[in-house]
Amino acid sequence: VQCEIAAGAGMIIQRVVLNSRPGKNGVPVAENFRLEQSTIPDTVQEGQVRVRTLYLSVDPYMRCRMNEDTGSDYLLPWQLSEVADGGGVGVVEESKHSTFAKGDIVTSFNWPWQTVAILDASLLQKVVPQLVNGRLSYFLGAAGLTGLTALLGIREKGHVTVGANQTMVVSGAAGACGSLAGQIGRLEGCSRVVGIAGTDEKCSILVSEMGFDAAINYKKGNVAQQLRELCPGGVDIYFDNVGGDISDTVISQMNQNSHIILCGQISQYNRDVPYPPPLPPDTEKIQKERNITRERFLVLNYMDKQEASVLQLCQWIQEGKLKVRETVVEGLANIGAAFQSMMNGGNIGKQIVSISK
Repeated sequence: VQCEIAAGAGMIIQRVVLNSRPGKNGVPVAENFRLEQSTIPDTVQEGQVRVRTLYLSVDPYMRCRMNEDTGSDYLLPWQLSEVADGGGVGVVEESKHSTFAKGDIVTSFNWPWQTVAILDASLLQKVVPQLVNGRLSYFLGAAGLTGLTALLGIREKGHVTVGANQTMVVSGAAGACGSLAGQIGRLEGCSRVVGIAGTDEKCSILVSEMGFDAAINYKKGNVAQQLRELCPGGVDIYFDNVGGDISDTVISQMNQNSHIILCGQISQYNRDVPYPPPLPPDTEKIQKERNITRERFLVLNYMDKQEASVLQLCQWIQEGKLKVRETVVEGLANIGAAFQSMMNGGNIGKQIVSISK
């Protein structure tokens, strides 16, 4: 009873909870989330840290967490009327753990969507703002899980060989992961990088800012024909963010002993299919005949390489070799709209929500 009284008289915060589920085959909308007022205790217990949220990450994989069953053994579903969570960055306001002090900047993969939170210290990692030139939101994108996914995906599943004259194709190339993956493919040794995106503006940015050799607007013209023209030697590495018809088209032009980096299947997230979705029979036949690797890829399996990989990403950012694009939305109240926009493909780069004081 005493704890309930303390909590009731605690600090007033704002938080975002899952208001409704879109259904396994439904398209998520902003109204699936609800902003509400809540309280947290005034006191921090031993081993805990009180943090103020600065930035929250909005990511495609979260669509799976809106279902009662995520279809994945490593993703837990969000519960109705419970606070949502994901990647976050914030500042320590009070600490009862020796690792963290007031003023430290920290990040977590399990950050609740609320303005202030009391978290177990074991959930947090301290970060160094100077590593990203003070751009703290980068720890959720280019120097965080998104960048790690691109870098480790390419290093572990892409089999890039410097000097081997390899061509990489990236689908969803203007998205958070795809825009980094194309640049990292080049930095790791690919001689040609071609992106696939959904607007002329996105394609233009990929070539002019991100260093892609070319980009295809899949909503215009014949994608297969454009791929043949832009990848005359075939495709050696395919960084797959979307699945579906686009991927079938790319796979049909892949070379013998080539590699698919299976990052995401955003075209399939609003459909009740297993992950990774099975390929159509004709595409599967090509994959087998040409000995094309297509293995499920999970960053969490390579956490022993996380620290060195983050330092590599930060070095490229500092040197200007890795260009970063973010779509920043202000205010916790707008996180549902930001999620809807991202799932509709309206963003360039990483979707970030900035939480004001």
